[in-house]
Amino acid sequence: MFNLVKSAVRPTLLHTRAFAAGKAFKHTLPPLPYAYDALEPHISKDIMTLHHTKHHQTYVNGLNSAEEAYAAADSTVKKLSLQSALKFNGGGHINHSLFWKNLSPANEKGGKIVSGGELEKALKRDFGSVEAFKKDMNTKTAAIQGSGWGWLGYDTSSKKLEIVTTANQDPLLSHVPIIGIDIWEHAFYLQYKNVKPDYLAAIWNVINFEEAEQRLIKALSQN
Repeated sequence: MFNLVKSAVRPTLLHTRAFAAGKAFKHTLPPLPYAYDALEPHISKDIMTLHHTKHHQTYVNGLNSAEEAYAAADSTVKKLSLQSALKFNGGGHINHSLFWKNLSPANEKGGKIVSGGELEKALKRDFGSVEAFKKDMNTKTAAIQGSGWGWLGYDTSSKKLEIVTTANQDPLLSHVPIIGIDIWEHAFYLQYKNVKPDYLAAIWNVINFEEAEQRLIKALSQN
């Protein structure tokens, strides 16, 4: 399933790493596909700048450091001691690389579901309606205690769309990620303070449903 997560952001957003001759190739911060102020008024320029250049960059740096240490580790104990850093920073990099493409300015692709498309049909089948899905997604994402992510994922076994949450920066491995919403405070606090429901209501105006449509179509073609 991890390969499905990687394929969702390959090739431009996730720079796949491998270990060769005791060295690790570097991950880099992917550029945003829009300007920092492009999602206003729904997500502010200040939030996007901080979120991308500081928080995501921190995960990239942490992942590089952890993988370099792993490549140089000379014992199983040392390698095991790096697992939490690899998971946290690797998950942060994967999740945010997916998240940036999940968004689009409201005057472009943001908030506009593909009428009659595979995603709209699947949401109606599995949740009753698109609006019912949004309400359920917001409720379950807002209920996350502490930090984490709310996901719309495709279950390759049941062949259905399901809402899943993950804690901290854990990546979604049980499903193919279709839409992810970051519910860490750094994603909304500067603008929405501690009012998660306002942030979750606003974000649908800039969700790139066309990107979600393409992810679902790809998942269906591989299933």
